[in-house]
This record gives sequence, structure tokens and C-alpha cells, in this order.
Amino acid sequence: MNQKTFSLLFAVACGLMSAASALAQTPKLEFPAASPGCTIKQRVGLTDIEFNYSRPGVKGREIFGNVVPYGKVWRTGANQATKLILSTPVKLNGTEVPAGTYAFLTIPGKDEWTIIINKGAEDWGAYKYDEKADVARFKATPIKLVRPTDNFTIEFDKMGDESSFINLVWDKTEVPIKVEVDYVDKLVSQIEAVMASDEKKKPYFQSALFYYNHGKDLQKASKWVDTAIAERDAFYMVYLKAEILAKQGDKAGAIAAAKHSTELAEKANDAAYVRMNAELIKSLK
Repeated sequence: MNQKTFSLLFAVACGLMSAASALAQTPKLEFPAASPGCTIKQRVGLTDIEFNYSRPGVKGREIFGNVVPYGKVWRTGANQATKLILSTPVKLNGTEVPAGTYAFLTIPGKDEWTIIINKGAEDWGAYKYDEKADVARFKATPIKLVRPTDNFTIEFDKMGDESSFINLVWDKTEVPIKVEVDYVDKLVSQIEAVMASDEKKKPYFQSALFYYNHGKDLQKASKWVDTAIAERDAFYMVYLKAEILAKQGDKAGAIAAAKHSTELAEKANDAAYVRMNAELIKSLK
């Protein structure tokens, strides 16, 4: 090989190496999704509920009955089927659904929707939907919105300890689904275990309040709130004592406790508890 040939080959090799290096350094292109992904996670009672879904936009289109046909299974969003994750069993519109990870599918209708909880959580869209893999099916009633929503949205509303609403919202339609959780018995057993333990710090006030609110053993609730008050003579604790005594039928004791709570609330400049105590006393006379 002569010098001229060697120089030419060397130049070509250098060029190829430079090109390879340039390609390796080229940044990976990433474009925004037409229907951005979204994750929403909400705790209801002691249950974690999570949705993973995509949010298509209206973009000037007629959605339900057109883009999303009536009477056909819909992925309930875009791209991959919407995924629902439940940490405990729940009831959805009165239908029991076990804990697990599911595809959350729907069949929209003008006057009624069918909600489908299906095992195909990893499916793309609803193309491989298999009715045999359904875990639950139930009905939901759509509501017509005055103000349209541009992007498909799953939201939680009307939150409570034992229930909430899951709203499917897009364009001029909202579909509310009631979710109910059963955590009372589970928490009662946990409270009983803690109270019977050798723990030095116990949730006396919180446990008494829980028992009062859920109609459990009022004698235990009364004992626990007395212990809490002995540790800290707070107006809200004494007010709970008054409520418990009132529910037990001890009007005189309840009025005395409410008056003491009022004195403490006035010192703390808490007008709300002053008013609540006054209303309680009035109801007992």
C-alpha cells in the first residue's frame, strides 16, 4: 500500500468515526403527547384508589355519540386502557369489586353508561377486550354539564370517611360513580388492640371521637375522653365529652361539660365552639 492510498483510507476512517460520534451525541427526540398521561391517587377511609389514564381534548369535535360512539366499549381516555388500582375491596355504585389492578372500561350511552372492571389492565385501548375477563359491571347515569370540560378528566368529589364520588368528565358530560369503603370494623379491631397494649401514648381522644361518630361503645368512648381531658383540658375534648354524655342520656352531665367547654373556648377565642356549646345546651333543656 503506497502512502497516497494509506492517507485516503485514513481520512475515510476518521470521517466515519466522526459521523458515528456525531450520531451518538444526537439528542433523543421526544414530542408532547396528543393526549397527555395522568395519574390521580386518592385515599378514601383507609383505601387507596388510583387511576392511570390519558386525557384527550375536545379539539372542536363532537365527543359522545361521534368520536366516542354510543353502545361500544371505550378505553375511557386515550392510548392504553385506563388502569384502576384498589388497595382494598370497595363498592362502586353498590357493586362489590375486590382489591387489585384492573382495566377501567366503559360503554357510553345517551341516557345510561355501563362501567366495566376488567382484568386486562395492560391492554392497549379496548381492542383486545374480553368480556370473560370482566370482574364487575354496573350502570351509571350521565349528567349534562352547562360548562363543558375540554380535556377528559377523572376526579374525586364529596369526600367522606366511608365514601366518595368518582366523576368521569369530558365535554358536556359528567358520569358520577359512588365509591364506598368498609374500614370501620378493621379500625375498631386496631383501636381495641392498641388500647389493650402496653403503649405509653395512646390515641384516647381520636379513639373516643371515632367511637362516638360511628355508634360504637359509648362507655369506652367516655372513659377514653376522660383520660384525654386529664392529660389536656382542651375545649374541643370537653365538648366531645358533653356530646357523649348527651347521647348516653345524662343531660345534667352534658350541660355541665358544655359549660366548661364554653369557658375554655372563650379563653381560646374560639367562637365556633362557643356557638356549638350554646346549641348543645339549648337542645338539652
